[in-house]
Amino acid sequence: MTFSAPAAPTVHVASEVFPFSRTGGLADVLGALPAAQAAAGDAVMVVSPWYQDLADAGAVQPLGSVHVGGVGEVRLGHERRGGVEYLFLGMEEFARPGLYHPDDVQRFSAFGRAVLPALQWLNVQPRLLHGHDWQAGLAVAHAKLSDWPTVLTVHNLQYQGRWNLHEAAGWTALPDWTFQPDFAEFHGDLNLLKAGLVFADRVTTVSPTYAHEITTPQYGEGLEGVLQRLDAEGRLRGILNGLDLDRWNPRRDGYVMNYSGLRGKSSNRRRLREEFGFDRAPVLGTVSRLADQKGMDLLLMALPELVRSWNVVILGGGDPLLEAAFQGWNLHPRVAFVGGLNEALAHRIYAGADAFAMPSRFEPCGLSQMIALRYGTLPVVRETGGLKDTVPPSIGFTFGPATSQALLEACGEALQARRDKADWERRVREGMALDFSWNASAQAYRDLYAKILAEC
Repeated sequence: MTFSAPAAPTVHVASEVFPFSRTGGLADVLGALPAAQAAAGDAVMVVSPWYQDLADAGAVQPLGSVHVGGVGEVRLGHERRGGVEYLFLGMEEFARPGLYHPDDVQRFSAFGRAVLPALQWLNVQPRLLHGHDWQAGLAVAHAKLSDWPTVLTVHNLQYQGRWNLHEAAGWTALPDWTFQPDFAEFHGDLNLLKAGLVFADRVTTVSPTYAHEITTPQYGEGLEGVLQRLDAEGRLRGILNGLDLDRWNPRRDGYVMNYSGLRGKSSNRRRLREEFGFDRAPVLGTVSRLADQKGMDLLLMALPELVRSWNVVILGGGDPLLEAAFQGWNLHPRVAFVGGLNEALAHRIYAGADAFAMPSRFEPCGLSQMIALRYGTLPVVRETGGLKDTVPPSIGFTFGPATSQALLEACGEALQARRDKADWERRVREGMALDFSWNASAQAYRDLYAKILAEC
């Protein structure tokens, strides 16, 4: 395979991209959104680090290397897949196992400095650079300083890429005037996310409700003032993430039993009960990181009451204290906890559970509730971020306060609804029919790009 520079591509910059590197939803978005844009006829490129343990690294074609001042030699690798060009930057900073480490601000500062020189060396002239999360914030800032049109998408505002400014300023190659409170400085720190926010032509979030929430002190993570200004200037908006409908297709999912409507749902429910030795009570499932954000402590506190009426299956890892607490519940006949990641089991839970719990304290978008709906599993979610935008109360079950009691009340509503077979099946059918494809989201981004280009 030979590389020829695509004409005026949209260039996405991100720390991970499915199927090459993944720790969570960011990679899923970067696997799906560029592909949807390419399917619509756009030239699209994704730039990401060339990790030591990059999946499918054998498919990456070496293109040579470019010297970046202050960084060193950067190896370039290329792969073309599904109409998308993937460019990987191999650097000393990423020559270690794993994706993320304690020195990530320094590592991704080097990555951010290398993006533009790599593109220029390859003679790629971007139409627009679209960065994702704090790891791409410096690339967005450098692109805008070079008069390139830019977008920054915030997938999770909680992570910002902060480091002591005195030590970190030299990592960035930004001009001195940018290390001021109106730009990249934040309470004496360098803040790479803030740098991207203030330099981007537009900032997006991954759901409309989250775009509003982060302008408030409750969800703004200290950046609400910056975001309020962006909102007032018309530079902030939310565009709901889509779902990879090929990967999450109950009718062609090799991990679950044949899924043709409600009969398939019944078969998968029976299989999940048998797998964990559950009785005939309905099954409440969750697949989640065990973290404060996800409200898993609320689920833990609700378990003593939940098990009176529900079987509960939990798949996830994260907080060691939560893992140990859930592990202790495995002795109960109506509880099954499986730690860590398990792709096959995740699919079986989505397909076999009756309801799916997401008691998140905040949720920028969330994909699990969309997957659950697609598999006929009704979500029980807190009214926040993308959960509020994707789960109609006429289909799923929602609650407001971030408390275990509010979660229990919503699960009680679900239990009551399940006793009405006709109403429950209506909810399931309507949930499975919801359109969570990337088509609308990809078009929304294309429209946004066109508006930016008309202004630049």
